[in-house]
Amino acid sequence: MSDAVIKGEQFIKIIIDNAPNMMGYWDRDLRCRYANVAYSEWFGMPPEEIIGIGFQELVGEQLFTLNEPHIRAALAGEPQRFERTLNKTDGSVGHIIGHYIPDVDADGTVKGFSIQASEVTSLKEVEAKLKLAACVFENTLDGVMITDVDGTILSVNPGFVEITGYTADEAVGQNPRILQSNRHDRAFHASLWKEIQANSLWHGEIWNRRKDGELYLQRMTISMVLGDNGEPSRYVSVFSDITALSRKDEYIKHLAFHDALTDLPNRTLLMDRIDQKLLHSDRDQSQFALMFLDLDGFKLVNDQLGHCVGDDLLKDVAKRLLALVRRSDTVARVGGDEFIFILNDPQGKDEITDVANRIVSSINEPTDILDGVLHIGVSIGIAMFPSDGQTSVELIRNADTAMYAAKASGTNRISFFSADRFGCNGSI
Repeated sequence: MSDAVIKGEQFIKIIIDNAPNMMGYWDRDLRCRYANVAYSEWFGMPPEEIIGIGFQELVGEQLFTLNEPHIRAALAGEPQRFERTLNKTDGSVGHIIGHYIPDVDADGTVKGFSIQASEVTSLKEVEAKLKLAACVFENTLDGVMITDVDGTILSVNPGFVEITGYTADEAVGQNPRILQSNRHDRAFHASLWKEIQANSLWHGEIWNRRKDGELYLQRMTISMVLGDNGEPSRYVSVFSDITALSRKDEYIKHLAFHDALTDLPNRTLLMDRIDQKLLHSDRDQSQFALMFLDLDGFKLVNDQLGHCVGDDLLKDVAKRLLALVRRSDTVARVGGDEFIFILNDPQGKDEITDVANRIVSSINEPTDILDGVLHIGVSIGIAMFPSDGQTSVELIRNADTAMYAAKASGTNRISFFSADRFGCNGSI
């Protein structure tokens, strides 16, 4: 054998020995005739100890049983490819892709087979993570949208489809502007992108529009994904529809300041509005009249016809009072059948008396409930700011005192508070 051939074989052996893939050769008797360094390292044995060893002795009975069908097929001249999870000698678990390649002589006889096995443990770990991420992507109830740096939508999940109404085919290739509600100005969007550029992240609430045109409020997080070069390569948006939750919160806040039956402002909101008027009274040089209303005959309706009828009657009274208020006025329900009417900046007692008489006339109108006609009246006590009190508590107390005086003199009566008549503390 020439030196050139010997050197060529040695060169090939060096390449094979140092290849990262496991390579070996087994004859028909299943004896190892060759094993490279990677092969011996996998089994924790030097190559010289592997040479001549039996296949079953090397891999153990369990693994031999698994591989035997592939061995028989390879010895029958059929190339084999398979994947296998194996326990390494160091106790760790590895994953390989194996090839059994028949060694066929010129006359067709199979003399043995070579083995090439590539460890793909790290690739399998990455694959498992990708499958997990894909599972989360597909099954999360939140909408997920991925765009490139130019804003072109690359991928959306089923949550996106459910929330927006756009199918994946309709969304991919489009710009997220298809969702824009036009409820946010340029300054809002400029601030959003400024924060993303500075922190690679933005989260907050934003109004968007579904495919059918309906507006909805979403809580959104936009994350910038950097590429290998450290430059932005993707933007990932994760969002949830919080419209119902927002409406629920607004409703709860509304109930905190409004009467649940009539939806009029309650005592809390009334006091706040009065306090605001008092706070700005010096600046605005404002005055107002506080009318305390108590229904005449309401208790009789409640007792004889029941609370349901009484509730309907109160709601009807509320509607009649609302029809009389101006934008600057306030009408509130502060008790069972008690209402307060704030008349802003009246032009003297004549206008106050005129409004009070209109309230009496309106409430005196018959009410049709349960195929019957009901008649009730109202007694009104009036306190004026600033002459009859300097605080909301004083004004309500004095108007209440005047109302009892009106009720004592009959039904559908109006009484103005007078310090001379009732005393400084509101008592007669």
